[in-house]
Amino acid sequence: MPKVSSVVVPYAAYLRVYEPLAAFAEPERSHWARYARRPDRPSYQDELRRSLADLLPVPPVAVPVHESRDAFVLDVDGVVCVCPWRTRLRGWQALDELSGELPAVVLDAVLPPVVRRQAAQDYERWLARNPDARPWIRTATWQVPLHWFVLVSDEEREYAKGTGAEPAGPDAGGPGDFGAEVPALRYRTPMVQARRRVARTLRTLRDAIDEGPLIDGVVDVGRWLEEFHPRSLVELDYGGLVHVLPAGDLEGDHSAADVAEGVEALRQGDGAAAGEAYGRLLERWRAVRDLRSAN
Repeated sequence: MPKVSSVVVPYAAYLRVYEPLAAFAEPERSHWARYARRPDRPSYQDELRRSLADLLPVPPVAVPVHESRDAFVLDVDGVVCVCPWRTRLRGWQALDELSGELPAVVLDAVLPPVVRRQAAQDYERWLARNPDARPWIRTATWQVPLHWFVLVSDEEREYAKGTGAEPAGPDAGGPGDFGAEVPALRYRTPMVQARRRVARTLRTLRDAIDEGPLIDGVVDVGRWLEEFHPRSLVELDYGGLVHVLPAGDLEGDHSAADVAEGVEALRQGDGAAAGEAYGRLLERWRAVRDLRSAN
């Protein structure tokens, strides 16, 4: 599939779940089996470019008219696993969150109220027919939510500096490729391991603190993971954030280790050490969010 543009689209990170083909009912299972054999599968940059292209018409297309039949594909120990894009569902969910992200005047300029109302009505009708629907991909702009790091360990960290050259090939720059052309930072872990980490972290946090956004985030992501096949793979991908973080900062980013250190300190009752780990995380990600404000 030809690329829409050679321009790299930032600045989002992703949490993805890849499920084995056995997790899908027919006829979807056969569709993904055929899809996995395609030599021209698109990358995550292609997915982003398509979404941005929908904002160009007047009025803009807030949510795709039809659900995507694309996916990311991995071979996990000889088992084909897929992560469906589900861009229509994710578009509806993102639209729900926009009111808290943008000032009303900006939101109305980008997506007029009539467009948003129609999309909300379409989503309500669709959800009534598909009450158990859930996305395989979660997206965060200008950050990696701290509770995502609970799912992975520093030993699972994969980092490539990149050469700065334009990626080539069907999966270049996407989750299926980890070549040397572009910088990349990701973690991959088995679903069973991610769920164990969620359970252990929740026990520690609830023993140490009464409530807070970190606990809420861990509970939320844990419930989401329970929706998937136990032989799935979980991937935390810095995605387009690698293009806004300086190379030295990216190479030295061990946020998963900092989160694990902070949780372990809480387990040991060492509030000072937990505070130091949390401070490192806050400083690192505040710098990234400040870049968002500058733009």
